Amino acid sequence: MVQPPYLKKNDTITIVAPAGRINGAHIANAIKHLRRWGFRTKIGDHATDAYYGLAGVDEHRCVDLQAAIDDPKTSAILCARGGYGCGRIVDWVDFSPLLTTPKWLIGFSDITVLHARLQRIGLQSIHGVMPKYFPTSTNGHESAKSLRQALTGRLQSYTVPPHVLNKPGTARGVLRGGNLSILANIAATPDDIAPDGAILFIEETDESPYTIDRMMNNLQRSGKLRRVAGVIVGQFTNIKKDPIMPFSKEVYKLLAPYLSHLAVPVCYGFPAGHGEPNYALYLGREVVLEVSGKRAPITGKAPKAETRIYYI
Repeated sequence: MVQPPYLKKNDTITIVAPAGRINGAHIANAIKHLRRWGFRTKIGDHATDAYYGLAGVDEHRCVDLQAAIDDPKTSAILCARGGYGCGRIVDWVDFSPLLTTPKWLIGFSDITVLHARLQRIGLQSIHGVMPKYFPTSTNGHESAKSLRQALTGRLQSYTVPPHVLNKPGTARGVLRGGNLSILANIAATPDDIAPDGAILFIEETDESPYTIDRMMNNLQRSGKLRRVAGVIVGQFTNIKKDPIMPFSKEVYKLLAPYLSHLAVPVCYGFPAGHGEPNYALYLGREVVLEVSGKRAPITGKAPKAETRIYYI
């Protein structure tokens, strides 16, 4: 897959809001950090619009995203927040200019829709923190620091503690995935994930255990799970209680029956998703997942690059 150039000092990051509405104060706060990192910033014309829970009407959100894609001065596109809305506009956007002038697209949650489209056309992107979640202090937190490292090509390794449900092993494949409910939503669309030989990453928030079970059941029945080379389970936060499914407080135990029988390595508890830290991940990049009793690494060599990545 095509890797966009890493950012240099004075490169421009354009902030757009292709999904949920966002308070302009969150964007202003993120801009302070980005400029402190040495980047220039631009804001989409409609980034602070509001149309019910969306960041403006579909046409305006589409126009802003397209403008950032087409803008020769923009080196990276930072989505303001997730929520909902990307699926309503993704088919209206022409992503083809990114194949001749690649640039990073950054975000998570509902932005999984856009990541999936970029992987479909053969472009890497960054699953990472968005302005809604940027720190308010000048020092920043781990999520923002890892995003800065990813943008500048200094992201080399992560190490996470072992988890009792981990399945040991080593596998290599392209890192794909994102928000579980979005992955379920794009199933059977042209942007459906290509599971064959992939390292699948999943995370979720604000769902009931039975809906998570339903989505995992879909991954299993569709054959996707048996075709992946490895699985990275990220954060599952704010999971609601319900009387239907067991393990409402221990959601990983709900996932385990779907993953424990797979003959591939599985890492639980990787710090990416809707919690802090939300470590940046290069989606669409080949990685190696190594899970042992002591640690669960992901290593990988970026195509045409010297940087090695360890998602552990």
